[in-house]
Amino acid sequence: MRPIVTPAEMRAVDAAAIAGGTSEATLVERAGWAVARQARLMLGGSYGRTVVVVAGPGNNGADGRVAARFLSERGVRSTILDARNLPDRIPPSDLVIDAAFGTGFRSEWSPPPVEAPVLAVDLPSGVDGATGCAFGSPWTASATVTFGALKPGLLFGEGRKLSGAVEIADIGLAIDSSSCFAVDSSDVRVPQRASDSHKWRSGLLVAAGSPGMLGAASLCSETALRAGAGIVHLFTPGATSERSLPREVVRRSIASFDWSTDVLSAASTRFSAAIVGPGLGRDDATVREVRRLVAGIRLPLVVDGDALFALGRDRSCLRSRSATTVLTPHDGEFAFLTGAPPTADRVGSVRAVAAETGSICVLKGPVTAVASDRKSTRL
Repeated sequence: MRPIVTPAEMRAVDAAAIAGGTSEATLVERAGWAVARQARLMLGGSYGRTVVVVAGPGNNGADGRVAARFLSERGVRSTILDARNLPDRIPPSDLVIDAAFGTGFRSEWSPPPVEAPVLAVDLPSGVDGATGCAFGSPWTASATVTFGALKPGLLFGEGRKLSGAVEIADIGLAIDSSSCFAVDSSDVRVPQRASDSHKWRSGLLVAAGSPGMLGAASLCSETALRAGAGIVHLFTPGATSERSLPREVVRRSIASFDWSTDVLSAASTRFSAAIVGPGLGRDDATVREVRRLVAGIRLPLVVDGDALFALGRDRSCLRSRSATTVLTPHDGEFAFLTGAPPTADRVGSVRAVAAETGSICVLKGPVTAVASDRKSTRL
């Protein structure tokens, strides 16, 4: 997993490095070298190439000026422009290095258009490092060199599109206190089955679907089987048709009303986990049954879809649960659950829900944010 640090956390990391004996000038030299190295890769060489560096007044600009020096020493014709006094037209070049403003910049920035590829320093100027929100009309970078660790603004909102390919440069900063990480495919695996395993070692109970709404129930049941569930029992209130369901799924018929009692009775047997919500519906009777089920079931539980709508009226039953709870809202379901959509600070939003409910919250989107309350990780 790759650490993600907010701008405030990064300032603390920089300060710790300086307090530990690494000078600010040394950090700037290392950052400038990393930018120059990436620039040479993008240029396909150095001798005879031309680069325009747009440099601002802070450390971001200092990184760009050092990069220009390194490039000039290797035969690149480098022009440095002051980000606060840009011409109406950026001179033609093979590459533009955006070192105008760093993570602390909060004003609009709408520079003149460029035709050359753009290499951003730390993150594209005009992008909020904490949220990815863009101020003004920033350049779209082909690549970004960021230092020490990823920033939320490189992953969320408009910042993800504006950053291009992101390269993390090691400049000697110790990132040892991050509470947020990017999960890559190499970090995720399905546990291997034991040699003496059987279907009830990983039995799953699913309460999902309703008459005319079996699609979501079918999808989540089949996905559970593909992910490693040994057996899946599907409880669908009032539904009789089985044509859309995977044939490996065990169908359990229950009444349209007061169905939570039957599900809770079954849950006390051999199941290892449960899912509630997809396609159940949102009428008042269903809302009551969902809340009874969530409060009463003693299994690790995934709460999705219409169950999130049901809990939006009263989330108190989540805090009283003793087993792990995983909430999986998209933005609309998040609004049903909490009363308001997530803010631009999606990490902050998902952390707030996890802490308030004692759950693991999975806020789905182009980049999915996951937060866990400390108590929610017990099984």
